[in-house]
Amino acid sequence: MNETLKQTVRDSKFARWFALGVVSLTMLCGYFLTDVMSPLKPMLEKELLWDSTGYGIFTSAYGWFNVFLLMLIFGGMILDRMGIRFTGLSAAIIMVLGTSIKYYAITSTTMGDMVTIPILGTMKMQVLVAALGFAIFGVGVEIAGITVSKIIVKWFKGKELALAMGLEMATARMGTLLALALPVKIAKYFGDVSAPILLCLILLCVGLIMFFIYTFMDKKLDASDLAAGNDASEEPFRAKDIILIIKNKGFWYLAILCVLFYSAVFPYLKYASDLMVNKFGISEDYAGLIPSMLPLGTLFLTPFFGNLYDRKGRGADIMILGSLIIIFVHAMFSIPFLNHWIIAVFLVVLLGIGFSLVPSAMWPSVPKIVPEKQLGTAYALIFWIQNWGLMGVPLLIGAVLDYVNPDISEKISKGDTTAVYDYTIPMLIFTGFGVLALLVAFLLKAEDKKKGYGLQVPNMKK
Repeated sequence: MNETLKQTVRDSKFARWFALGVVSLTMLCGYFLTDVMSPLKPMLEKELLWDSTGYGIFTSAYGWFNVFLLMLIFGGMILDRMGIRFTGLSAAIIMVLGTSIKYYAITSTTMGDMVTIPILGTMKMQVLVAALGFAIFGVGVEIAGITVSKIIVKWFKGKELALAMGLEMATARMGTLLALALPVKIAKYFGDVSAPILLCLILLCVGLIMFFIYTFMDKKLDASDLAAGNDASEEPFRAKDIILIIKNKGFWYLAILCVLFYSAVFPYLKYASDLMVNKFGISEDYAGLIPSMLPLGTLFLTPFFGNLYDRKGRGADIMILGSLIIIFVHAMFSIPFLNHWIIAVFLVVLLGIGFSLVPSAMWPSVPKIVPEKQLGTAYALIFWIQNWGLMGVPLLIGAVLDYVNPDISEKISKGDTTAVYDYTIPMLIFTGFGVLALLVAFLLKAEDKKKGYGLQVPNMKK
């Protein structure tokens, strides 16, 4: 066979990096919507008369369907059975649908009635419908996440895998940065708290188009694999794959580390702008700017640490160091008298370093622990476990805020500018998640020594 025919599309640096760029832009659009409501919490309380518990219910909705209806598990099965193209496009369409419902709820003027839902309690109908839209969106963006993870492994295994995952995460974090920095300004410019959500809807339509473009590249890659004599077909899902995965102790350590670590970061971001207003006395017009420094730092640090892992290894140590930083930052945030804005900036920047360290090593470690044919299901299971934290922790923090700060939301809705939330207990809760993450990171390192997964060795093959 001619030597050139043995080359595949992934052997072209331009092709694989361009493919990465296309799917990364889709995730950027998804992450923008994920956190766009975070800096709007004070406005929601003043203009739509939400309280912290209602906001907590809304933010927790992200994981409702993924957790209780096992949508992420089914998504992983569909990914392994139906392939990347079908699953990715379906996920992008679901994101657009969920965002449309959320936008409708926020703009509706006929949802002022209160409703009582078992377990969740009494809330505004508007909160419930917006939450349902966010829950549908959550299904789409999480399935898109596992699909993109498998795409990156498909294009970069044996090459710059951790760097590619780091760059994809950095691009997605740009969406988080924009979501923390821009919504208040957009809402005030248009005089409508729903304006940032409309922008999200437009961006998600762009993301859908970008993934549609990627499907043509994926077809070309499969064709080049066949021409090179490689089997380009997707591995079919088998029920025994789940059994094999859940019997893998290393998988469980990685999954538990994931949920603990992300429970200390993403739910924090949901409340970070409100924390800046209430503890550090920063105007709500600018409160989102300081938390936005966290994803800004990850734009550069996550690829840097990923490239370090590719070339030097030490993945387990990287995860341990990141967990230590998370503990320190949240512990400092919990100290009441540390309330100068410069301290807030320092801690957020440091949190960004910790947030870059753990994911840069954690996600590229999955293919070392789980066989490639089971990756879709494995990523789905990890994301499903992670969603328990993304669903439960925001709800917990919202309830704790109202419990330790009785009547504060009512005072804020009545225009009392002296009413502030005390965030000491919520920040101690986040510190606790960091401590548990550190313990699991040490267990993962010990399991790696026992099983020889290669977490401490470089990803790039010489």
